[in-house]
Amino acid sequence: MEKTVLVTGGTGYIGSWVVKELLEKGYTIRTTVRDKNKTEKFSHLKDIASTSPGRLEIYEADLLKEGSFDEAAKGCEYVMHLASPFTLRFKDPQKELLDPALKGTRNVLNAATKSGTVTRVILTSSVAAVHGDAIDMKTKGLTEFTEEHFNDTSSLHHQPYQFSKVMAEREAWNMAQSQTTWKLVVINPSFVVGPSLTPASDSESLNFMKDILKGKLAMGAPDLWFGYVDGRDVAHAHILALENPSAEGRHILAERTMNVLQLTSILRNIFGNKYKLPRSSSPKWLMYLVGPLFGVNAKFVSRNVGYPIKLNASKSRDKLMLTYTPIEKSLEDMVKQMVAMNLI
Repeated sequence: MEKTVLVTGGTGYIGSWVVKELLEKGYTIRTTVRDKNKTEKFSHLKDIASTSPGRLEIYEADLLKEGSFDEAAKGCEYVMHLASPFTLRFKDPQKELLDPALKGTRNVLNAATKSGTVTRVILTSSVAAVHGDAIDMKTKGLTEFTEEHFNDTSSLHHQPYQFSKVMAEREAWNMAQSQTTWKLVVINPSFVVGPSLTPASDSESLNFMKDILKGKLAMGAPDLWFGYVDGRDVAHAHILALENPSAEGRHILAERTMNVLQLTSILRNIFGNKYKLPRSSSPKWLMYLVGPLFGVNAKFVSRNVGYPIKLNASKSRDKLMLTYTPIEKSLEDMVKQMVAMNLI
């Protein structure tokens, strides 16, 4: 039986990999864009569909517009909700981050309920919904973050992106519990790296890598810790969550956690001295001085620099049966593609 999947955010960094894999598996994919006339946004997906057994359908929808996703969800068996802003460059966090994340989640999940046909919703959340500041692990007396933890230290005025993710995910769980027609499964990726399918991507992952390779951290790497995961693995985790009937709950995705200096050391091992990469960590006091140049305030520095984190991603391996791409390959593929696309 032909199965139809609505993928919101299907033109994005992760969403494009999701659509590609689903098309190659023969699904009918409906993805949403705000303006169908801007064909450059989804031309790469049409190219993939032209050589795949699956079928691609493009619908117009807006995260902020109530009922906007109803038509696209009608007749679908599955919904994958990936569309949500990921930007660290904003002026109005309410308008640019919280509203699209929260209202978009409500609109998409309401469309799933109204459809009468959707049986499973896969929501792309983030480890930002698991924890806020790195210091949270220490203040809570934890040795690691797991799926049991929810971020309770971010707000609209401190770590607003993280706040938008935890508020959207909590809303999704509330909505899931108030109906009986579909089951919710959540994917919580850490910082996504790896190649992109779309040259138009303005992802923060690419911006972060550009800053590193252009030597912005050459004088010293901030002692900031993140989990890292390949975007192709994140996409595959969505498909595993869709096709495994026993998949449930949240799933942290991280191939490993490390600080920025460890990341740049991997890049040096691969590319030698081709780029101006840092050879040491910058002292915390210096981060207080230069932080504003990177859009980082003193509160962020005090609560994140110098605090290691650990993410327990065992559920993704044991329950979803996800096999991770080594981060070395993710970084090599990413940088080589950026060079080929003249991004650096």
